[in-house]
Amino acid sequence: MCLKFAKHKLMYNVFYNQVVAVYGALSDLLSVASNKLGIKASCLYNGKGGLIDDIALIRDDDVLYVSEGDPFIDCQSEVKVSSDQQGAHTDWLTLNIGGRLFTTTRSTLVSKEPESMLAHMFREKDVWGNKQDEHGAYLIDRSPEYFEPILNYLRHGQLIINEGVNIRGVLEEARFFGIEQLADQLEVVIKNSQPPEDHSPISRKEFVRFLLATPTKSELRCQGLNFSGADLSRLDLRYINFKMANLSRCNLTHANLCCSNLERADLSGANLDGANLQGVKMLCSNAEGASLKGCNFEDPSGLKANLEGANLKGVDMEGSQMTGINLRVATLKNAKLKNCNLRGATLAGTDLENCDLSGCDLQEANLRGSNVKGAIFEEMLTPLHMSQSVR
Repeated sequence: MCLKFAKHKLMYNVFYNQVVAVYGALSDLLSVASNKLGIKASCLYNGKGGLIDDIALIRDDDVLYVSEGDPFIDCQSEVKVSSDQQGAHTDWLTLNIGGRLFTTTRSTLVSKEPESMLAHMFREKDVWGNKQDEHGAYLIDRSPEYFEPILNYLRHGQLIINEGVNIRGVLEEARFFGIEQLADQLEVVIKNSQPPEDHSPISRKEFVRFLLATPTKSELRCQGLNFSGADLSRLDLRYINFKMANLSRCNLTHANLCCSNLERADLSGANLDGANLQGVKMLCSNAEGASLKGCNFEDPSGLKANLEGANLKGVDMEGSQMTGINLRVATLKNAKLKNCNLRGATLAGTDLENCDLSGCDLQEANLRGSNVKGAIFEEMLTPLHMSQSVR
């Protein structure tokens, strides 16, 4: 007779399988069980949980269960259930990601990110009806290259991306599979990997190297660039496009800016003393507080410098040659224009309040509609006719 003795009370199972002869009374059999298991056996059950109170009820090949008085518990069923529950999270499975096979455990896909798509797909078997190939691998139409770092992250919790793998592709896969913590990490990595926005001004050395590499007949585009505080003195800057560039506090003394475009450029506080500004375009530029002493705006070919609408508050343009210059509706409040040549200049609508025009040549200059309140017209080279200035 095969006897299987089970010790239940201590929360673990000890089995003895052997053929023994049953004789004597029930108490004799319980005594044998007590000796085998080291317990005080008091109850005997058959394989179906029936209590045996008479040895005559025992049949050949019966499997008997012994306890110290606890109710019947099917140990084999307990072990099977426990094994099934554990296997739900540790059984191995294979994923076919874009034609590449990955073998992992269900626990790996479920435990780290329990709310992700992968966790929902594989937490319970066949809930999502996942398609499988002929070998039983689960088919997922995604990039294997970008999936590998995600699987490794689920395995050990560390973000490791091999060289040559586009991190943005891994981010998209993390978003697709709903692995939010990993997606957050990847966004931080991408942000930190971007070069910082460099708004530092261009130095003279950098700009000279740029000039030397550019053919003289090519138009050099410096539109919107930052030259703040740079030393560009005595450089040949002809025909360069400085539109909307930042040239504040620049040293442009004796620079050749012939026919250059400085429209809407910031020249505030810049020093342009002695610069060549023939045919320059400075429409709506901001040169407040700049110094333009002794500048030459006259072009022998007749091309006139255009400073229409420019902000020239407080500029010092003493001794500059500005024949035919266009200063229409410009602001020259508190500016110094002593001894300037303004023959034929257009000053219509210009704000000349408190402007020092002493010693200027204003012959044939157009001052119609200009504001000359507080302006100084001492030591004029030519008389100023009323027809030239109508307030």
